[in-house]
Amino acid sequence: MFKTIKNDLPASIVVFFVALPLCLGIALASGAPLFSGLIAGIIGGVVVGALSGSKIGVSGPAAGLAAIVLTAIGTLGGYQNFLVAVVLGGAIQLLFGVLKAGIIGYYFPSSVIKGMLTGIGIIIILKQIPHFFGYDANPEGDLFFFEVDSKGTFSELIGTVNHIKLGSALIGIIGLAILILWDKVLSKKGKIFQLVQGPLVAVVVGIIFYVITSSNEVLAISQSHLVSVPVPEDASSFFGQFSFPNFSVITNPEVWIVAFTIALVASLETLLCVEATDKLDPNKNVTPTNRELLAQGTGNILSGLVGGLPITQVIVRSSANIQSGGVSKMSAIVHGFFLLISVVLIPRLLNMIPLSVLAAVLLVVGYKLAKPSLFKKMFNLGWKQSIPFTVTVLGIVFIDLLYGIGLGLGVGIIVILIKSYQNSHFLHIEDKSNGKHKIKMTFAEEVTFFNKGAILKELDSLPRDTYLELDVRKTRYLDNDIIEILEDFAFKANERDIDIKLISERGMVENPSSFIEFFKLRPKAT
Repeated sequence: MFKTIKNDLPASIVVFFVALPLCLGIALASGAPLFSGLIAGIIGGVVVGALSGSKIGVSGPAAGLAAIVLTAIGTLGGYQNFLVAVVLGGAIQLLFGVLKAGIIGYYFPSSVIKGMLTGIGIIIILKQIPHFFGYDANPEGDLFFFEVDSKGTFSELIGTVNHIKLGSALIGIIGLAILILWDKVLSKKGKIFQLVQGPLVAVVVGIIFYVITSSNEVLAISQSHLVSVPVPEDASSFFGQFSFPNFSVITNPEVWIVAFTIALVASLETLLCVEATDKLDPNKNVTPTNRELLAQGTGNILSGLVGGLPITQVIVRSSANIQSGGVSKMSAIVHGFFLLISVVLIPRLLNMIPLSVLAAVLLVVGYKLAKPSLFKKMFNLGWKQSIPFTVTVLGIVFIDLLYGIGLGLGVGIIVILIKSYQNSHFLHIEDKSNGKHKIKMTFAEEVTFFNKGAILKELDSLPRDTYLELDVRKTRYLDNDIIEILEDFAFKANERDIDIKLISERGMVENPSSFIEFFKLRPKAT
């Protein structure tokens, strides 16, 4: 890992600046102590980063769990009771890893994963525009369409027009200009510009701007538009920010329901993120998914024990890591240490960072996830790729991440069924001189119950006096349902003067007396 530190150290700084407001914002949106988000970010970086098999994935508190956390804290009667569910959820994730449940991650279609990345990119842009202009009505990390104040994403954008803060907007624009200049021009001019990342320069400029304009009535940035890290007065007040689970409620069935919900949702989000980051990874590393579940479970147990929010691998931080040149897991680990060191040693300096500058960093991340060229590429691939992609994007933008993925996956399954319906067999029709139709039907390599409708339709449409050649030489799997259809058709064929020639690797049979016996299968019990 240390061999790539020249790549990973600059990337870790960028991930740190992306993670900091998200950790705080997700904690605020979850109705949890602000420090709980930082705990989850630190453990997600240091512990999960070290245990994970992912080289470029970054873990921390997830926006997708915010609504679950907010509801659960109220249902279970307090944050300390909720922490018991976090610990148990981590233990259940360990069980998922032992049972090899990580294989589920390989069953999400590529079009849905690309739609997820694009949808998240769009929602990041839409959510960061208000922060960019100094309208911070909602916390960072709120990625739901209907926000914590019950307004929608677009109504929040309209509200921004009437609440633009000149100082925040100006330094946001300056920060964005620095980021674009660094990315497009300066990074190609010398190694110093690759080592010192644009986001770091933008943040430093933002702090200087805040200090210089603090006494200016027009350009001054108020505290509500700055990062807000808890500032302890001494060591005892710092350690007093930690919360510990109340294990006396472990027998409460509702705690176990919340624990299973956390484990299921966190595991699903993690597996989706793993698939997405592996697609973004320029080195095309493949993350071991079962090991990832074990790492996430360990992280959630530790996070719950010391008062942190639930942890998942998260696409915003992971994509920022990839875009910034992160190569190994060292970038994720170091970003966790940066979070720890900064909240202990320099919380007051962090609280001078304008949120609009960090919004500019996230706008760049969002744009790179949702480039217009990707839309063109997906639509050029045809409707079987573009429709699941589009549905996923719209679901994420107008509802939330999991609903969007679910809708895209549902449409993807329908597309698979349609393709299966279309590709189960091939027909070749040939007229013979004696007036009898000769039709050759060739079965696909795998023919399952999904193909019943298409095959039944073709067989029932055969005219009388037909000679049917049924070729199954390429078929490696023939579902019992299909064999029963052929058995029933053989009876009807006799009444309609249809002759059947079965061609298989075992030879050719004219009008087989029983398809079931030929394929050595028994009919289903009735």
